[in-house]
Amino acid sequence: MKNNRRDFIKYTGIAASALVGAALPLLAVADDANSKPFNTIKGSQRFNMHGYAAPKIDKVRIGYIGLGSRGSEAVPRILNIEGVEVRALCDTKPKQVQLAKESLKGTPNNPALYSGNDYEWKKLCERSDIDLVYICTPWNWHAQMAVYAMEHGKHVAVEVPAAQTIDECWQMVETSEKTKLHCVMLENECYDFFELLTLNMARQGFFGEVLHGEGAYIHSIGRSLFDPIQRPGLWRLEENAHRNGNLYPTHGLGPICQIMNINCGDKMDFLTSVSTNDFTLHDIAVELAAKDAMYSKYVDKHFRGNMNTSTIRTAKGRTIMLQHDTSSPRPKSSRYLISGTKATIQCDAGPAKISTSHDGWVSPEVFAEIEAKYTLPFIAKVGELAKKVGGHGGMDFLTDWRLIDCLRNGLPVDHDVYDAALWSSIAPLSEWSVANGSKPIEVPDFTRGAWQNNTPFNIS
Repeated sequence: MKNNRRDFIKYTGIAASALVGAALPLLAVADDANSKPFNTIKGSQRFNMHGYAAPKIDKVRIGYIGLGSRGSEAVPRILNIEGVEVRALCDTKPKQVQLAKESLKGTPNNPALYSGNDYEWKKLCERSDIDLVYICTPWNWHAQMAVYAMEHGKHVAVEVPAAQTIDECWQMVETSEKTKLHCVMLENECYDFFELLTLNMARQGFFGEVLHGEGAYIHSIGRSLFDPIQRPGLWRLEENAHRNGNLYPTHGLGPICQIMNINCGDKMDFLTSVSTNDFTLHDIAVELAAKDAMYSKYVDKHFRGNMNTSTIRTAKGRTIMLQHDTSSPRPKSSRYLISGTKATIQCDAGPAKISTSHDGWVSPEVFAEIEAKYTLPFIAKVGELAKKVGGHGGMDFLTDWRLIDCLRNGLPVDHDVYDAALWSSIAPLSEWSVANGSKPIEVPDFTRGAWQNNTPFNIS
């Protein structure tokens, strides 16, 4: 099925025009179709949220919005962390709210319940007895909920992606700076045991100068997108039916950015993206439409290409390659690679590997020695509990544990609103590049220059 080079502006909120006098035609980003391209450093920074330690919260009172598969798992998981209280639960479906409340049975938690319409979540955000709003809704609600929650005095934890347009990214940044409230994207791959190991290795200089990283989200879920039971409302199908780019870039990107000190020592410079045609989703739509008229509207859709490959160059000359494919019959892959001047490490479907020379990978025994040396203290403290509680092998629990630890102890969060905005921006930027012949597009600097003086964070 031939891809359509349709006007990308109408649903992403970005536009572009060539920069004059450059050998490479970088393109600047704009707020909407009618505005002139703005400098990718928008205005001036009101307050630097990087490294900001908000006042301590002895008991973190949480309100959950969105109680589907992700939210319903998050509610009981939080009970394994000291110093939290579930104060409110919200979902459009009353049944989901009741099920989430039942998961708290036998605990001191007696949350208020909100359901019945699309905007009950606002009442939850307006409560005075909530410190953290935890958002697990469909993507198109994320940014507006995060902004509204911060405007009403709440820290925010929001599932990936935190925003869908460049304008939404800037709204989150400006609101976080204005309110001095954290907006953390729940990028759980940053808390995978292996990714945390590589982060500490990088911090200790194991890789030398890091020069390249790779991440992938390859997960064959194409047919499930059409299943109204597995995918209520078919909202994710809608995303794939009108957007063409890397729609889910953050899992590999987050850990790579932390290792490369993006936003705190380096920044993304420009991105270019290319997609294959769609060879599967349209065929599924035609097949299902012949049996059920509800799928007829998808027959004329221009679905996302099966494989998207996006490449990014940083200001200091590093490169990042990201791949996304959820509609081809391929084995699941979350490829993660870090390449440096002294060593390379990679992990995919098989065992992780380390190389320190041109001669190949180190032995399992040497790998085990390296792993023991560079495992972070906090993993030694809560790692076994995380594996027991679970959530993607424990990294969901580690994500929650670390956020609560930072809020309760007045510590800076490990990744902040600038990271949430930057990592989320890759999707709309990649869409623009794909729709415009894979031209490079300049990546906004959401820190507005502060990246040059920001210092990298450390997890102890």
